[in-house]
Amino acid sequence: MSIRVLIIDDSPTMRAILLSRLREQPDIEVIGTASNAAEGREMIKKLDPDVVTLDIEMPGMNGLDFLEKIMTLRPTPVIIVSGATQEGNDVSVRALGLGAVNCYSKYDPTGKLALQDGGELAKMIRDASHVSFSRPARSAPAVAEESRRSIRRDTRLIAIGSSTGGVEALQVVLRQFPRDCPPTVIVQHVNPRFAPAIARTLDQVCPANVQIAVHDMPLKPGHVYLAAEAEHHLMVKGTTTLYAKLRRGEPISGHLPSVDALFNSAAHYVGADAVGILLTGMGQDGAKGLLAMSEAGAHTIAQDEATCTVFGMPRAAISLGAARVVAPINSIARHALSKAA
Repeated sequence: MSIRVLIIDDSPTMRAILLSRLREQPDIEVIGTASNAAEGREMIKKLDPDVVTLDIEMPGMNGLDFLEKIMTLRPTPVIIVSGATQEGNDVSVRALGLGAVNCYSKYDPTGKLALQDGGELAKMIRDASHVSFSRPARSAPAVAEESRRSIRRDTRLIAIGSSTGGVEALQVVLRQFPRDCPPTVIVQHVNPRFAPAIARTLDQVCPANVQIAVHDMPLKPGHVYLAAEAEHHLMVKGTTTLYAKLRRGEPISGHLPSVDALFNSAAHYVGADAVGILLTGMGQDGAKGLLAMSEAGAHTIAQDEATCTVFGMPRAAISLGAARVVAPINSIARHALSKAA
């Protein structure tokens, strides 16, 4: 069965390019195109697409306002198709925080049109088609008393992994972090072009300082570090002082940077003095690494199904027995910080 896609973009040229590229995909059917939010709203109601691609830099209704209406009135998986400007990046990342499932860049780093083939966008559409916004709410599993008793109070590092839906989830978690939180390192699956804008967005809501991780940077309390290199894994290393390490390498668990790479380094160098958190995302990246952290004595947490945009990564970790705690997104910070209190 084909994935039914609606394209919303004010540029006739861009609509034609997207339509042409997606028509090359045998499992994707473009059921319509719209030039503005008003047309898009009517077509969403009439056609009920599986996935919407949305250019939020459009005249008329503000793209963020339109996205918020979609997510409030008729939740639908939305992929942002973004321009090349810093302002466009910032708006796209704010859209991720409102519930868009991914961002696709129209242009490559040199400013040239990056739509020579629809393969990357098609993969995003396939992933987005698995997102469901209609799951019934469930009560969170109780934290076992044994896990409560095992929580230590000398946390040296919090390591977080996330993917689809992660920007929204990270805002919820980091908003509850104190200004003097333990050093925190994040791998969020995203086009590295958007990473600086994600860091700025998270910094606006987090009492601690959020910044891009740099090689050999010492990891300090009150700071949150985000992976942003396309060809490097973000890892940690050190004894008395922990440092961020950027390592070139092949994808691990299908990703570069990889959550597994971060978690495995935390297990090796920090052990029981670390907290590992695995949030919403497609696939299995981070599951084996979270198990390694748990086996090293770290406190490990996975987001529950009811609050995940996509339950893939947490589900994989839970099935391995890697998560000591499974919790809804709004209580994950409490579970993580109680270890550091």
